[in-house]
Amino acid sequence: MIGGSYGIGEAIINRLKEDHSITVASRSAPKAHPNVSHIGFDVLSDELSEVTLPEQIDGLVYCPGSIDLKPFHRQKIEQMRDSMDLNAFGLVRVLQSTYSRLKRSKCASVVVFSTVAVAKGMPYHSGVAMAKGAIEGLARSLAAEWAPDIRVNIIAPSLTDTPLASKWLSSQDKRDRMATRHPMKKIGTAADVSALGAYLLSDESNWMTGQTLAIDGGLSTLKLD
Repeated sequence: MIGGSYGIGEAIINRLKEDHSITVASRSAPKAHPNVSHIGFDVLSDELSEVTLPEQIDGLVYCPGSIDLKPFHRQKIEQMRDSMDLNAFGLVRVLQSTYSRLKRSKCASVVVFSTVAVAKGMPYHSGVAMAKGAIEGLARSLAAEWAPDIRVNIIAPSLTDTPLASKWLSSQDKRDRMATRHPMKKIGTAADVSALGAYLLSDESNWMTGQTLAIDGGLSTLKLD
């Protein structure tokens, strides 16, 4: 697990920690548990190959991401580069560092995160949509290249009630407006998304790879009058 100290990553850990050994590589440590170990790691500056990892990795989740919403004319190239580095190039570095350990599993599953804004054009999302779109392209390419030994799937949520999204959910009025945008008329939770993440990591999804799975309250596909 890359990241995972809070939000969706933490929720996935909570679903799996009783029955699996989990290594979390992140800047801050997750909550203590006998089956959860922590490696101090900053995806922007550290090399994962230099730290101690299990010899065999059966599942890998890449959680780091950012939400930077602003009009395109206000986007700075430096900010867009930073977003690409955290989301896409960080993922590249992690996967290159862990490939040999994933390969040893013979049935490994990689789960990465995109956003509903890649499939559904949204104003002010150019930076994050570009970075997450790169993740989707990379993941599908690797799903083809690494089959059948390593599965790679993508989760594309809408805005989810996590610390990362707190700026947009900081008042009841904001929460109500965000909920109304979705056909399900509610905001997704970390538990909602983690259920899908746990499924993709499990053998129950062993015939699934190269897929982008939307969990977005119907936002990407439904329009209700």
